[in-house]
Parts: sequence; structure tokens; C-alpha cells
Amino acid sequence: MESAAKVRGYHDVDARRFRAEVMAASRPAVLRGVAADWPAVRAGATAQGIADYLKARDTGAGFDMLAGQPEIKGRFFYNADMTGLNFERRPATVSSIADALLGAAGLAEPPTFAAQAIEARASVPAFLDENRLDLIGKPVSPRLWIGNRVIVSAHHDMFSNIAVVVAGRRRFTLFPPDQVANLHIGPFEFTPAGTPVSLIDFDNPDFDRFPGFDKALEAAQIADLEPGDAIYIPYMWWHHVRSLDDFNMLANYWWNDAKPAQPGLQPVDALVHAFLAFSGLSEEQRDAWAPMFAYMIFNKDAALHMPPDKSGIRGQLSDETKRHIRQQMGALMTR
Repeated sequence: MESAAKVRGYHDVDARRFRAEVMAASRPAVLRGVAADWPAVRAGATAQGIADYLKARDTGAGFDMLAGQPEIKGRFFYNADMTGLNFERRPATVSSIADALLGAAGLAEPPTFAAQAIEARASVPAFLDENRLDLIGKPVSPRLWIGNRVIVSAHHDMFSNIAVVVAGRRRFTLFPPDQVANLHIGPFEFTPAGTPVSLIDFDNPDFDRFPGFDKALEAAQIADLEPGDAIYIPYMWWHHVRSLDDFNMLANYWWNDAKPAQPGLQPVDALVHAFLAFSGLSEEQRDAWAPMFAYMIFNKDAALHMPPDKSGIRGQLSDETKRHIRQQMGALMTR
């Protein structure tokens, strides 16, 4: 993995350049020093400094903290037979996890602690005013990720993402969306943290059990980030994240510029419905449907042979048509 390509780095990125150059490339990008002047980044020069910064601004809002025994070595994952998880959830606040991390720092075999996707507006609202990211062009409230030497399995998000390293160092290993088959994704219904993850242990990959992972590694890109650096992760790119210090903090900004025909309906909903619809079909029938989906869903020119006002669901949908389709789909799902 050390031979993987490095994510391209940028310096002096402003909002215009971010949209016109970084996002337009549709590739991951490291934004060097974009948050170097943040008060939180300056406080994060030491573990005690960032702990004091957070505790002084803590509202006392509660959330679940992930806690794992030393033997998991930072990797929050399933247990051995995938009947449960290898960690537990405990009630916490920003102050309590800061104290837990300080207490574990320096231990030869520390437990693993992490708070994931904390709403900064609820737990540390002062963070929003004191540390601003003016790249996205719209208001996005950050989420905070605080922990020690945590390993987050490869996963993707249905958002565009800017992740800013506030304290500690992080290594990101990224894969384009077309590597999904080579990453061997676990179940959708039972996940460690809400989104399906790769089942591969990147520290000890089993290439016999997971064929194709060597191909994924050929397509991988790696980024090592210092405090004040950020990384742009495009929509649906897979990313494996490793925190490298005893006290790490990251602020991430998720957003989605898409305007779906049906607000609230996500592509993953269609995927789940497709699992149900295709589960009883023969291999021959499934093979027959594959080109239909490729043409109807993923070919932007699929309706060019029809007048726009006669294209039905493949055209511009009126509000009335959307309501009619929702009614039809609701009736199907209640059969």
C-alpha cells in the first residue's frame, strides 16, 4: 500500500478555486494548510491543549461514544462470527471523551475510544463561529470526530465531503466507486456505524478470501494529513481512515448538490428495493434485466428518441406525476 499513488495536493485554495478546479476534477484532493489559522488547530498542538479547548466550550450535550478493548487495536468492526460488534456504546459528552483520551494516552495497550459524527452545533456551538471553512458556498454545519488511534474500515458516503484535521495526524486510503466489487462490502442491514463497510483488514489482507483486492490497491490513492490540512472526498468514493496519534480530532462537512425528483428518496432506497425485486429471479432473468438498467437508468440519452412531453418517467416530471408515482409505489410495497 505504501506504493499507492498520492492524492494530489493544493495550496492557497479559496471558494472559487475549490469549485472551478478541485471539485471539477472529480478526484480526491488534499487542501494543504486550509485551516492552519483555526483557533482549534492551534489548540490542538498538544493533547492537553485540544482537550482544554473542547471542555471550555462543551454544552454538556450527550451522544454515544464507541469503546473497544485493547485487543481490537483500534479497529472498530464485527466480532469473530459477525453476530455482533467488537465494541460497545457508552453515553458521553465532549468533556468525558476528552478525559478518556487523556487518561489512555501513553498506555502501552490502550483501549480504543471514539466519538463519531458529533453535531458541533449541539455539543460545541462555539466551534462554528471560531473555525470557519468558506469553501463550499453554502452553510454546512460540521460534525466532529474525536478519538485515539482509531481505524475506520473502508466505506463511502452519499455526500461530497471536506474533512479537516484539527488535532493529530490521519491517513486516508481512497478508492474510486468502480472498485466496490474488489472491496468486498459487508451487510447493509447490520453495520458497525450506519454504512456498509469493507470486510478486509487492511493490515492483514487475505487475498485468497477477498480476490480482487490487489486490483483495488492498484487504484488506491493515499493522503497523509497534518493538523490544518483538509481532504476533499468526492461523492461515493471509498475511504479507509487511520488516526495516528493518542488524541485526534477531525471536523467534516457533508453536502449534496443534487436535486432529486423525489426529495427524501435516495438511490440506496432503490438499491434495497432492487434486492427484494430480483431475489427470486433466475440467473437468466437477472442477466436479461442488467442491460435494461444500464440503458434506462445510467444512459443519459435513453429518452432522446421521444418528444420531451411524451417521455413519461424518463422526462421532466410534473408534481402531479410525482404524486401519482408515489401512490403506485406505495401500493406495491403494501401488497
